[in-house]
Formats: sequence, C-alpha cells, structure tokens
Amino acid sequence: MLCDGAGWIQNLGSEARRVAPPDVLTVELEGRTLPGLGDAHLHLDELVLLRMGLDLRQTSSMKEVLELVRAAAGSTPPGQWIVGGGWNYSSWPTPELPTRYELDEWAGDRPVLLASKDEHSVWVNSLALRLAGIGRATPDPKDGVILREAGGEPTGILREARQLFSGLLPRPEPARYLELLAEVLSDLSQLGLCTVHAMDPPQTLFALQRLRRANRLPLRVVVNLPQAQLGAAAELGISSGWGDSNLRVWGVKAFLDGSLGSRTAEMLDGSGVARIQDPELEELIQRCRANELNLCLHAIGDGAVHRALVALERHRSAFPGWRPRIEHAQCVDPADIPRFRNSGAVASMQPIHAPADREMADSIWAEKAGHAYAWGRLAQAGVPLAFGSDAPVESADPLLGLEAASRWRFEVGWYPELALSEERALKAYTEGVAFAAGMEGELGKLARGHRGDLTVVNQGQVTATVVQGRLIYQGSG
Repeated sequence: MLCDGAGWIQNLGSEARRVAPPDVLTVELEGRTLPGLGDAHLHLDELVLLRMGLDLRQTSSMKEVLELVRAAAGSTPPGQWIVGGGWNYSSWPTPELPTRYELDEWAGDRPVLLASKDEHSVWVNSLALRLAGIGRATPDPKDGVILREAGGEPTGILREARQLFSGLLPRPEPARYLELLAEVLSDLSQLGLCTVHAMDPPQTLFALQRLRRANRLPLRVVVNLPQAQLGAAAELGISSGWGDSNLRVWGVKAFLDGSLGSRTAEMLDGSGVARIQDPELEELIQRCRANELNLCLHAIGDGAVHRALVALERHRSAFPGWRPRIEHAQCVDPADIPRFRNSGAVASMQPIHAPADREMADSIWAEKAGHAYAWGRLAQAGVPLAFGSDAPVESADPLLGLEAASRWRFEVGWYPELALSEERALKAYTEGVAFAAGMEGELGKLARGHRGDLTVVNQGQVTATVVQGRLIYQGSG
C-alpha cells in the first residue's frame, strides 16, 4: 500500500511497490492484511474509570468479588469510596442477587458502588445508600427501580438508577484522566482497531480534543453524545460530522430500555423497562432532525426495537445524511425486520454479547432465543450492519467478535442459521462501521481514494495496525 502525505491510498499491491519513490519509508508486514477494523459501539469513559477502580469482569462468584472489595478496603481510608464494575451474578455458582449486607461486612466504613457487567444495575452498601439519601421512603427514580426487602428497606441493588449517586463518586483529575484515556486508546489500537465509535459524556470529548491537539490520538474516534447534551449541541450549532476524520461528533445516544442481564430489556410481552415513552421519543427524533444530528437508540428487547422502528419509519429522509441507528438490537421480532429497511436504520450490534449471554437468553427469552442476536437474518434482509463490542461490557477484541459472528454458532450449535460468513462479518467491522458514521466514502475498504487504514493478522493475532498510512502498532508474530 502506498499512501500520500495526507494518508490517502494511492496504489496497492505490486503496483505500489513499483511506483514508490526511492526515499519513501517502507515497512514489511507479514500476515493477512484486512481493511482497518472498527468498533461501532464502546464506552471510553467507562474503560477509563475501570482502570481506577475494581475490575470485576473476570470474577465468577460473590466470594471473589468480596475478596477484591476487602483487599481494596485495606488500602482505602475510611469514608472514601470503593468503586468498580463488571460483576455478573448470573454466572455465579448460586445465581442470586447480592445485598448491601455482604458489602457492609467486607468494606467496613467505606461507601461502595459496584456496577454490574451490563452497567444497568449497581450494588451498593448501606453507607452508600445513606450518603445518597436513599431509604425506605425514597421513591423509585423515573424509569428505574430500587429493589426492596419485605419491609421496604433497599436491598442494595438498584436498576437503571445509577444517577442517584451522581456527584458522589470520585473521578480522576483532568490530567490523570487524560493519561488513562491515552492508555485505553493505545490498548485499543493494539487490538487492531483503527476507528471506534464512543458513547461518552462531554468530558471525554474534551479530553479527546486535547489528545488530538497533542498528536496523541492513535486511532479515529467518532463521538456520540448523551441525550442530555442535545440542547447544548444544538445551541452551539453542532451537527453530524462536526470535526474531522480523526475526531468527530456524529449523533446523540438515547436509552429506550435496559438490558437482558438486569431484566430491564423492554419486551413485547410487557416486561422490562421503557425508559422513553412514545411522545418523548417523537419529540427527540424531531429535535435531532431539526438540528441535523443523527440518533443512536439503545434498544435491546423486542418491544423497544419495535417502538424505535415504528417511530423512525415516520422520518425516513429527515435530512441529507440521516442515518439513525438501533444500538444492540439483541432481540428483534421477525415481523419487525422489514422495518429496518423501511426506516433506513442501521443495526449497530455486538456479536460478542451472544457467547456471554447464551445461557441467560435461553433462560429468560426461551421462546425468543431463535430470533435473538439475529445478524444473519438481518443481513439477508439487506439491513446495514455495524459491529462493535460494547466494551467494557465485553472485550473490545474485534477478532473475538468476528469469531462470535461467524464460526461460533456452528461450533456450539446455537441457532447456526443466524450466523454470518466470515466475509460478511468482516464487512460489518469495516464498511459497516464506516457507513454508520457517514464515512463510507473514505473508510472501510483497501482501495484507491480511501484512507490508508489497515489491520494485519498473523496466526490469529494482530501484528500491526496502520492508521492513515502511519504504523501505529507493530507486534510480534
């Protein structure tokens, strides 16, 4: 591949070698060369915060979690918070929800907040509840639930209610945040990622801008802001595509429901949580349309997906470049698949969820698992697919995602008719990621006139990452 000084591909293959000027820098990379891989949905802020707290993603029992809490308590002064995330009670030997009492015993006089793996539930101790002013008489927050004992006292588990602790939890100083974010981005580039779509708050965008100015941004970042920032973005005149190809704002992220793991996914049978009602959803779409900002709608259950698609069908061509996205779309009623095409919606999905969720899906969605994580069926219907990881909920490794989307279903025999070919899955991690951010004219392909992004894989390992013609990472293998 021969790139010009701006990182655009000029020639490929033997032709590139033949016409390259004698003084051009040449790097030999051994392995399979892929178009630069992307991730259409992850959370940089949560990856940063996980580095300064307890990473519980590898724990497999309540005892393991509590041992880490006890170790943290030994080095945390009384009164200071212990925070972390990644616990998943569904994978514990005894899959029962924990309570505040276990944390009270192991953490002492330190407030504790531990987010679940899916980030839709938190497990807190009694001191954390007191500091947040949450007790027997506290009403459930809008669209959230405080689980309670028989007498009304909180159990210590709250679903869709983390906002009740806003302002109490520690955050790193700006300089420390910047360094942690740089570490996260470097790690992502070593996984072969050239572009990531971040679902993050304004402080992350601010830090990304600082890294960009300091030439410390190793990969491309597309930022989707929280729904709460729509008004501020509109006042500033920010629309989709604001920025450049290295750092840009694309849209607004909004939650229609919860998650499978926290039992808050909104289903057609009436179960789960509807976090945005239809009138508010219509108003949200109208506001995004008026300000030419794309919309990323978190919808996991078939009920939430249905409501999102019905609403979007009324706005098929909102503005040039209108490209709404359904984030996750883990359970889609077969009757709603044509609505994706009718609405112009992109299915922004994370195949790596399926191996982790398989047992839960079979248990909770027993009658619907045959049309859950239905990448193959959506692809057959011509629905644009953009794949990602939802990191830190799951690993950001795109090679694991490629395997989950293609070979894995056949290997385990779990509805293999919903799998994709490896070639089609790869397209969703390259062309699909570019299309989902309006960048298909410059990213997603190894072709003349496209940016020089590529990922090199050798024997199942990423050995090099090239972004805009620059070698960002080179490993061994």
